Amino acid sequence: QHKEEDASESNEGQTQSSSQDEDTDSMDGSGLYSLTEDGERENEDDDEDEEEEQKDDEDDDEAMEAWLGAELSDLRGPVWRAVPSLRYREIGRNSHQFVRRVCGARGLVQRLELQGRLERHTGCVNTLHFNPSGTRLASGSDDLRVVIWDWAVRRAELEFDSGHKSNVFQAKFLPHSGDSTLAMCARDGQIRVAELSATQRCKNTKRVAQHKGAAHKLALEPDSPCSFLSAGEDAVVFGIDLRLDRPANKLVVVKEGDKKVGLYTIFVNPAKTQHFAVGGRDQYVRIYDQRKINENDNNGVLKKFCPSHLVSSESKTNITCLVYSHDGTELLASYNDEDIYLFDSNHSDGADYRRRYKGHRNNATVKGVNFYGPCSEFVVSGSDCGHIYLWDKYSARIVQFMEGDRGGVVNCLEPHPHLPGMATSGLDHDIKLWAPTAETPTGLKGLKEVMKKNKRERDEDSVRHGDQYDTQLLWFLMRHMRNRRPPRARREGADADTDESWSSPDSSDEEEGGPDHVQCMSS
Repeated sequence: QHKEEDASESNEGQTQSSSQDEDTDSMDGSGLYSLTEDGERENEDDDEDEEEEQKDDEDDDEAMEAWLGAELSDLRGPVWRAVPSLRYREIGRNSHQFVRRVCGARGLVQRLELQGRLERHTGCVNTLHFNPSGTRLASGSDDLRVVIWDWAVRRAELEFDSGHKSNVFQAKFLPHSGDSTLAMCARDGQIRVAELSATQRCKNTKRVAQHKGAAHKLALEPDSPCSFLSAGEDAVVFGIDLRLDRPANKLVVVKEGDKKVGLYTIFVNPAKTQHFAVGGRDQYVRIYDQRKINENDNNGVLKKFCPSHLVSSESKTNITCLVYSHDGTELLASYNDEDIYLFDSNHSDGADYRRRYKGHRNNATVKGVNFYGPCSEFVVSGSDCGHIYLWDKYSARIVQFMEGDRGGVVNCLEPHPHLPGMATSGLDHDIKLWAPTAETPTGLKGLKEVMKKNKRERDEDSVRHGDQYDTQLLWFLMRHMRNRRPPRARREGADADTDESWSSPDSSDEEEGGPDHVQCMSS
């Protein structure tokens, strides 16, 4: 009986279950169909979105490829061949040209690789400069110290306190001074000169000029052991002659109309030493002639250059660095979050650029740019992506691409004056030495992806920040976030950053705000 009841219950349960299944099917049949239809529609929409995104990506890639490929020329054939050149050198034929041709050879540039590091500084290394013979290398840093290196054996020969109160931006050997005079400038606006002895010690440092803002660059006169120029964010250019009791002479206040233009860079024409070029907080390269600066006539400017598409640009474009070529006929200017442009310095006022070099990113810091090679055959620059780029000057094509800084930014690039190689520095606290010792030429691995990333980030920042994007603030923050100076040095730096209101921009020993003479203790 129990079995019959269980069987009947079981049959009823099955019937109920069956009816529920039937009800479910009958209730949701159309519903299930509609759900499936919606799902198919969603999948179709997703597929369409993916196709659109893929098409957009393809369009972006095509636009990027077109941008990267624009304004390029074909690479010329190799000018220097190793075996014939070595053979001619052995028999004395054109032997005096051997080193120059080697240093300008594309094959050796494509074999550059890291040789070693110089480690001594405890802050970002902002400046590098070889002495005229190339045997010594001077470096300056956020740690307020200057180091003179015997770079070949990677040993610091001399280290001394610069006397500055904030980040050292440049330290340069004056030519024909027997490596005994070093000119320096810094964020505190001071221009100082260090006297070095033959016994590898610093006698003292002396302040010779004072800007009312940071002083980023010095410009040496090629044949003068006692004269040089300085430029500051106060828009002032000083001519400094160490033979005078009051060395600093205000040459010009750079203006656009009635508005002062703060300066980041200055360079003297090596062929026409009375000419100098400046760049800063606007888009114009300005050239002056020291012999005839009349601020009532065109603000004293001899001529101005600017890429035509930047003349009326609403973006806040700055020039972070400019340099003349070896013979003074060409002028190279690096623009922040833009490209590098080559001008003919002999062209008339307002002439457009001749060549454009792109692929890097110049945004986070005040980037340097330089020519490489004895006849300025190449253009070299650092980048926010931490890489070093070398372009062939004539074709504007990248011929070398190297990872240069773990901290992510390469700022300073100093080619050796006589040998194929260079020194670089950035946010890392060391100096890197490069030489053409790689067995095979570079394959430029990963270059295109990095270039596209740099361009994409540049475009995104331009849209996101527009005119409100303050690259100087970012530059300041990045430096100080990475700064590991001891507490005393940090306090001095903080004091110096606020000490920018001096009674007169024409520096003098009577002014207050810091010691004019500092006795150096080498270490």
